Amino acid sequence: MAKTDRLDAQVLARFAEAVRPTPRALPDAAARRLSALCGRRRQLIEMLTAEQNRLPRADAAVRPNVEAHIRWLRQQLRDLDGELGKAVRGSPIWRRKDDLLRSVRGVGPVLSATLLAELPELGTLTRKQIAALVGVAPLNRDSGTFRGKRVTWGGRAPVRRVLYMAALVGTRCNPALRRFYARLLMAGKPKKVALTACMRNLLVTLNAMLRDGTAWAPEPVDLADSCC
Repeated sequence: MAKTDRLDAQVLARFAEAVRPTPRALPDAAARRLSALCGRRRQLIEMLTAEQNRLPRADAAVRPNVEAHIRWLRQQLRDLDGELGKAVRGSPIWRRKDDLLRSVRGVGPVLSATLLAELPELGTLTRKQIAALVGVAPLNRDSGTFRGKRVTWGGRAPVRRVLYMAALVGTRCNPALRRFYARLLMAGKPKKVALTACMRNLLVTLNAMLRDGTAWAPEPVDLADSCC
């Protein structure tokens, strides 16, 4: 079938009529700025990582230039983190959410700012919806009589990247996540699967905290139902 703007419009109209997706407001100027700052931070991290990887193999003729660039990138990163902090703390709504999010051990300013910028739906969706939106929910791959392995895919990669680091830190400094992670490993789960389950559990916990407006409890409820 040919593709035209008119046909596209008709398909979108039929989709909206059948599915009736929930309308969501466009981000305002402050949200767009916060998202841009988070995006720039990711770019700086990528450049810094690339330069640090080049340094051990750099020829003596270019090593000073690479080292100077690394110092400059680190300073830019520090300055940008300061701007992110000011942007978050300058909004009463974001400041309140930031306080709640960072009450969880393992959640730092980078994850908090990323969630505020890249996942404004946090606190408004169900646990299954928020996990699927980020891409940490195991999805079926079945067709006819074939039963595929449940895997996680899709979702918002920028959120997933920082959530991975937070979950990794959480398995070391957050008692609840540490016990949960150890229990999954003892049950025979591969480390990658266990860590993904920790990511999902952490996300679901943060979603419930923003929904209810409550800070993290040092001894949360049993996490067994979040096992893959």
